[in-house]
Amino acid sequence: MCKDRTRIYLDHNATTPLHPDALAAMTPFLTEQFGNASSLHAWGREARAALERSRMTVAQALGTSDKDTIVFTAGGTEANNLALTGVAAAQRERGRHLIVSTVEHHAVLNTALSLSRMGLELTRLRVDAEGMLDPDDVRRAIRSDTILVSLMHGNNETGVLFPVAAIGRICRERGITFHTDAVQSFGKLPLDVETMAVDLLSVSAHKIHGPKGVGALYIRRGTRMEPILHGGSQERSRRAGTENVAGAVGLAAATTLVLEDQENMAKRMADLRDRLEQGVMAAIPGALRNGHPGERLPHTTNLAFSGLEAESLILALDLAGVGVSSGAACSSGSLEPSHVLLAMGLARDRVMSSIRFSLGRMSTREEIDRVLEILPPVVERMRRVGAGRNPALGARR
Repeated sequence: MCKDRTRIYLDHNATTPLHPDALAAMTPFLTEQFGNASSLHAWGREARAALERSRMTVAQALGTSDKDTIVFTAGGTEANNLALTGVAAAQRERGRHLIVSTVEHHAVLNTALSLSRMGLELTRLRVDAEGMLDPDDVRRAIRSDTILVSLMHGNNETGVLFPVAAIGRICRERGITFHTDAVQSFGKLPLDVETMAVDLLSVSAHKIHGPKGVGALYIRRGTRMEPILHGGSQERSRRAGTENVAGAVGLAAATTLVLEDQENMAKRMADLRDRLEQGVMAAIPGALRNGHPGERLPHTTNLAFSGLEAESLILALDLAGVGVSSGAACSSGSLEPSHVLLAMGLARDRVMSSIRFSLGRMSTREEIDRVLEILPPVVERMRRVGAGRNPALGARR
């Protein structure tokens, strides 16, 4: 994977570079093997065979040999929408109550809000100051008319890992469908749909060095849900539309790559993350970590720099060749503070001074050390001249 050695990319939770092996696997299905997977002739059969091989690869990565539990989508957002809206439509006679958390990705939160405007009742569970959710809060929130619990696995902004397996057992005891958004944890940590006791699980290709525009939803057999796209009978009538064969092949190729050395890679990224955190804390007064210190993704850290505005610091680092973000990529450019950090009860000043560093497979110790050379003098200079305060942001307080 070619890298520009003059720039350091630490925004892998937003997206990752496409791996050459994934591109190579996709290329035939973008060129000579262009068939429609629903066609009966040789071109169609070639496409169908590749699609089903890809389906099996993703299924096995989630701990199941039942490839028909995998539905390919246009990404994590569609997978989340299908999970929530599909269950709400299919189980409306049973109940109209949905449970999410206050720190979900907008693909879940906004879908849940849309359903609430259509008559469903919504409970949003709070997290503690470290971003952690108590499974007992889920138990207490469940009602006789609860039809779905949707809680993420790894948080995209803080990296905090929810106790999904414990929550899954609670839902299973009560016969309630359980969905988890595993877009950020897929490929970084081992996932097993049986151990996690999930009925629905969302993944996305471009978070694991696959192509943009393709993802998947695991749907346990027997889960009652309806499609949100209507048309043909593709994906066993669960997602209409001509299948993105090249995208599915790219997702499968990326999945195979990240699983080959997942444990070692997770440890390596965690070591680099810790090196970055410890270096920042030692060199920059007032730097604070946001989120749980232990239960978190190995490649993500969210740090606050008192006296600065995150957007100004991000721009300053960008000029220095370092790419970071202030949170979810879907909110890029927004002047609104992070809903995740606010939901943790952090002070607004701290929230507005926080940035996310997310490492990838190609991140190196040399890059981390270079960031530790660049960041402290940038922060010191911005604090000294007061350049960290964005007047437009300050006026919103």
